[in-house]
Parts: sequence; structure tokens; C-alpha cells
Amino acid sequence: MSDSSAEGLSDLPPSAKLVYKVLQYNGPLTQKGIVEESMLSARTVRYALERLEGIEAVDEDVYFADARQNLYEITPAAAEPADAKAVGDD
Repeated sequence: MSDSSAEGLSDLPPSAKLVYKVLQYNGPLTQKGIVEESMLSARTVRYALERLEGIEAVDEDVYFADARQNLYEITPAAAEPADAKAVGDD
């Protein structure tokens, strides 16, 4: 995750941070799965996902089990801890 994305994550509303944590702990989920795990309303989850996509913290992909739904997961760059880049620079 770029420095601007890291700053963007801290500026997000609590609901978006919760959705990010749910995806971090559970891995890729559909919107329905996020609603069930987070206990947020579907509308709140949609808004949170829009905000997370805006800072490129999550990716949206087709859910092949049901093509009417999308699968959301944390972007690989967003999943890297900030310290991992510093370790590789030595």
C-alpha cells in the first residue's frame, strides 16, 4: 500500500475500518458475507467498500459460485505491513 493509501485508511469512517478488518481476518468475502460477519447494514457495507476501493485498499472480483455477486479482498499492496518494505531495503 502506498503512503497515501496508508494515510487514507486512517482517515476512513469506523465502518470502513471494520470492513477492512473483517476482510483481513476472514479473507475474501462477498458483500453478503461481510454484512453477516460485521453485523453492519448492507447499505453501510456498500458505502464502506466504495471508500476502501477509492483508496485502492480492496479489490473487487467476480464470485464464480454466483456471478451476480462480487468477491472482495484486500489488495496485496495493502496487506503488506509497512515494515516489510524497510526490511527488504537492507
